[in-house]
Amino acid sequence: MAVVSDLIRKEENGTLSFGDYTLKTKAKRDNFDYQGNVFKVKTFDEITKLEKNGMFAYESVPGTTVTNFVETNNGASFNVEGAEDAQITLGLDEDKTYKVKINGKEVGDIKTGLGGKLSISVELENQEVVKIEVAEI
Repeated sequence: MAVVSDLIRKEENGTLSFGDYTLKTKAKRDNFDYQGNVFKVKTFDEITKLEKNGMFAYESVPGTTVTNFVETNNGASFNVEGAEDAQITLGLDEDKTYKVKINGKEVGDIKTGLGGKLSISVELENQEVVKIEVAEI
């Protein structure tokens, strides 16, 4: 069980880690500078939410811990863990189709709508870490 006790941090490999699904009360950290962007994280056992420059980037219900989070020009990849299965929503480009992989297995193509949000259900209960990869087709 890895949690990010300082709520958000930059890893040695240049990725971001954030969230602490073990907290019973809401915690947040604002104004975290990373690669010229400003991040804000809110997290506890019921939800984890990440904003980038005031825009939606990630949300999970219930809360999760995310490690090695990387955004690319055409998607994102990260590792996620939590106490129970989670609904994860990513803020991506509007009206695009993305290929989604969970632990290296393709689970399908998902199209974003006008808001650019992509939602996936991830089985986390009884698993250590699940790798998510999302890439525009």
